[in-house]
Amino acid sequence: MNSHISNSSGEQLDVAFHGGTHQGVLVVLGHGVTGNKDRPLLKALADGLALKGWPCVRVSFSGNGRSEGRFEDSTITKEIDDLKAVLKTVPPEKRIAYIGHSMGGAVGVLTAAQGMCIQSLVSLAGMTHTAKFVEREFGDVIPDKGVMWEDENCPLSSKFVDDLKDIGSVLPAAGRILQPWLLIHGTADDVVPIEDSEDVFAAAKCEKKFLKIPDAGHSFDEESYPQIIEAIDGWLRKSFG
Repeated sequence: MNSHISNSSGEQLDVAFHGGTHQGVLVVLGHGVTGNKDRPLLKALADGLALKGWPCVRVSFSGNGRSEGRFEDSTITKEIDDLKAVLKTVPPEKRIAYIGHSMGGAVGVLTAAQGMCIQSLVSLAGMTHTAKFVEREFGDVIPDKGVMWEDENCPLSSKFVDDLKDIGSVLPAAGRILQPWLLIHGTADDVVPIEDSEDVFAAAKCEKKFLKIPDAGHSFDEESYPQIIEAIDGWLRKSFG
C-alpha cells in the first residue's frame, strides 16, 4: 500500500507497516483519544500479529502523532474520513480487517456500518455512547479554553465536543454491522466502561464474540497483550481462513 496517504483535507497521515505472510489480507489499527500509532498497545498488537503472519498498518489520525493537521480539528467524523483515505489505498484484491481502540473503535463501527470495505472488525475498549463519554470525562471543561485530562498538548475543542454529542451513540450503526465482529474490553476500564461493549454487543446482529479481560484497564497492559493477540489471531483465521 502507499506510504504517502492524505485525507480529503490534503493532510498527510503518518503510517507504519508491518510485513506478514498472509498476502491477501491487511490489518489496519487505529488509536483512541489523545493517542497515536506509536502507543504501546498498537505497537504490541501489530508486532504480535505480524509474527503470526498478518500484515499490519498502524495509523495516526490527522492532528495526532506525526500526522498533519490540528489536534483541535480531530473528531470521530474526521477520523472516519482519515480511515477511508487509508482503505482507498489498499489494493482491491486484499481483504481488510480493522482494529480500533477506544474512540478508534467507534470510528470502526461507523465506517463498517457504511459498507463492506472492512471485512472483519475488532473493537478494543470501544467507545459506544459518545455523548455520555464527553459529558462524563470533560463535562467540567470549557471547550476551546480547557484541555483534556489536564494535558496542555490536548486542547478540548468545541468541534470535538459537538461531534460526539451529535453522534450520541453508535448503537444504531452497530445494528447494521454485517461483518464478523470481535469485542474485547477490560473489566477495570475507568475511561470507557465495559457496559459500552456489553450494550453494543447486544445490539449487534452479525457474527460476534465478546472477550472480557479480568482486571485490565482502558489501554490493557503487557500481561494482557498476549491474550489479546491470540484472540485476534484466532478471529482473523476464522474470518479469512
